[in-house]
Amino acid sequence: MRTLAATAIFCVTLGGAGLWMALAGPSAPPPPAVLTLDQPSPGVTAVGLDKFRYMEPLAPVPELPFLDGEGRRVDLSEFKDRLVLLNLWATWCAPCVKEMPALDRLQAQLGGPGFQVVALSVDRGGKDQVQPFYQRTGVKNLALYLDPSSASMQTLKLRGLPTTLLVDQEGRELGRIEGAVEWDSPEVIAFLRKHMGHGGGPNRDSRGGVVRTGG
Repeated sequence: MRTLAATAIFCVTLGGAGLWMALAGPSAPPPPAVLTLDQPSPGVTAVGLDKFRYMEPLAPVPELPFLDGEGRRVDLSEFKDRLVLLNLWATWCAPCVKEMPALDRLQAQLGGPGFQVVALSVDRGGKDQVQPFYQRTGVKNLALYLDPSSASMQTLKLRGLPTTLLVDQEGRELGRIEGAVEWDSPEVIAFLRKHMGHGGGPNRDSRGGVVRTGG
């Protein structure tokens, strides 16, 4: 996939699975008409944990600098000793918008010394685009994290948006999932709690339909 830093972005659906590819195009489309988080997104279907792919062997997440809401340069090392759910998203991506309320509730429920949701926006407009979206849609628990260059998409070798990585307490990618997820469902909460406090890698059983694949 080409870097998106110098190109406009548009997205297309793939197989109804809630995954939108980010591609180069002549102009960016308007954001989807989703103004409140309690409204469903037509045509977007949430995926389950059976789509989660473990990474084997485990490897550190590449250096990934981005900005916080104050314009400060940060990276994942700031979340060391916490299990991190790194969600790559954009306001123009309907499946991304669909999972925002669940991510917000997840951070409210589990966020703290042992867990952090890092919702990293790749919107080219940066804070000026994402902050009004948060205000408009009622996001209260997710901090602003911004990658207006979209460099993270190439660094992490993403196939599309949304993509979410689970990063362990030592900064290693445990695995990833593509598509919108009901992040505060009982199944997902149990899955995440299982990995909180396990810095030595994932508990590799297949209960709940979790799929193990090569990295």
